[in-house]
Amino acid sequence: MTDLAPARTTADAAPDAHACDSAHCLSRRTMLRGAGAVTLGVAAAAALAACGGGGGDDNPGDGGGSTDAPLAKVADVPVGGAVSAEGPNGEPLLIAQPTEGTFVGYSAVCTHLQCKVAPNGDEFKCPCHGSEYALADGSVLHGPAPAPLDKVEIHVANGNVLFGA
Repeated sequence: MTDLAPARTTADAAPDAHACDSAHCLSRRTMLRGAGAVTLGVAAAAALAACGGGGGDDNPGDGGGSTDAPLAKVADVPVGGAVSAEGPNGEPLLIAQPTEGTFVGYSAVCTHLQCKVAPNGDEFKCPCHGSEYALADGSVLHGPAPAPLDKVEIHVANGNVLFGA
C-alpha cells in the first residue's frame, strides 16, 4: 500500500509557527479564547443591563477603567521617540512625541499577528516578524504588517499624557 499524502516541508508549516515568545505574541488559541470571553462578557453585560433598575452610573463614561491615571509623564517621552504604556483597561499602548510638543497614541498590537510592538528609536518595531511602523502616524514602513497601528485618543494636561480626547 502506498502513502498518498505528500511529505511536509518547513515551508508547509503554519504561518504562525515562527519564533515568538509568549511575552510578545498571542497564539491563535489565545485569540480565540479571548474572543469567546469577550462574547460571553458582552452577553452578560447585556443581561445585567436588562435587569438594571434605572439608577445612576457611579462612574459615567469610564468604560470600566480609570481614564484619569496618567499614561506617561510628558518629560519621559523623548522628542523623536516613544514609550510603552498601559491603557485604562490594561491594553498595551505606545505614546510618541514625533516633534516637540506633539503627542500621539497608538495601540501596541501589531496588525500582522497581534504581537506586542515596542518603541525602537525613531520608529516602532514588532519583535516577532520584523514589521516596522512610523512614529508620526503609525503607518507601515516595513511589512509583513498589512495595516497601520490603530490610533488612540490622548491629550496632555499638567505635565502628563492622559487617555481620551
